[in-house]
Order: sequence, then structure tokens, then C-alpha cells
Amino acid sequence: MSDNNRIVSSQHLVSPKSPELSEFEFGLIIAWHAFGRWMMRCMTAAGVKDMTPMDVLVLHHVAHRDTEKRMADIGFVLNVEDTHVVSYSLRKLGGLGLVQSTKRGKEAFFSVTDTGREVCMAYRDVREACLMPGFTGSAEDNAQIGELARLLRTLSGRYDQAARAASTSSL
Repeated sequence: MSDNNRIVSSQHLVSPKSPELSEFEFGLIIAWHAFGRWMMRCMTAAGVKDMTPMDVLVLHHVAHRDTEKRMADIGFVLNVEDTHVVSYSLRKLGGLGLVQSTKRGKEAFFSVTDTGREVCMAYRDVREACLMPGFTGSAEDNAQIGELARLLRTLSGRYDQAARAASTSSL
């Protein structure tokens, strides 16, 4: 495929080593924004307005497996380097009565409230009703989605490694 026929956000960034990477990056950009819109609108439909994608992610992770979580662990799992971002979401979610914290020594542990759990289940219901009809559920389609998930995790590691290299680079 000619470089002129590739769908990319920035032609000047296309590398001859992997022009497909620029196509992937553009796909990631538009997918991230679509996913962010989806999370906010799904949460609004579930009954909670004015939540950012980060707020939604933090809420669902705190609810994950119904176990208490430390702020640092939440940031680690969600790959959020700036703890202030997670802290802001936790304060907002606490103010909405969706999460609560328990202090043990100097450490705060966060858990979902009954209201937060209900909101997560309402979000799941909206997700099932609005998003899932677009998927077949076939073994082949699910295998492709699983492979894509593995590729995204691999590439996120490469981007993180490159970010560390760039922060110490003096090109």
C-alpha cells in the first residue's frame, strides 16, 4: 500500500520501518475518543452525570472483585502515572457516595459503596443493551478481540519504554 493511501493523523511521522504503526496510532486515537464518549454517555444513562472517562475507570476498578484498593494500586493497574489524577477521581467519587475510604495507618483503602455497586451494575445493563448487540459472540470473533487485547498490552509496554527513553534522551 502506498504511503499516500494510508489513513494516518500525521503523515510526517510515518516511518519507513513500520508505516502500519502510524495507522495503528490513528486508530488508537479515534478509538480512545470513541471509548471515552461511550464511557461518559453510558454512565449518564446509568444515572450518574458529569463523570470523566477517568472517573468511570476508577469507579469500575475500585468495584473490581469487590476488594479494597490503595490509590497507588489503582494508578498502577490503570497505568496512570500521575497519582493526583487518581486522587481527584477518588475524591469526586467519594463526594458522589460511590466509593468510601478506610484509613489504616498512613494508608487509605478504597472500596465501592452499595450505591456505587448499583451504579456499576446499571452501567453493565446499559452496556449489555447498547454495546453488546454489535458483537456476534462467536469463538472466532472473540479470539480476534483477545488477540487485539494482547497486542495492545504489548504495544503499551513499548510506548512506556519509549517514553522512559525519551525522558532521559538529549537528542
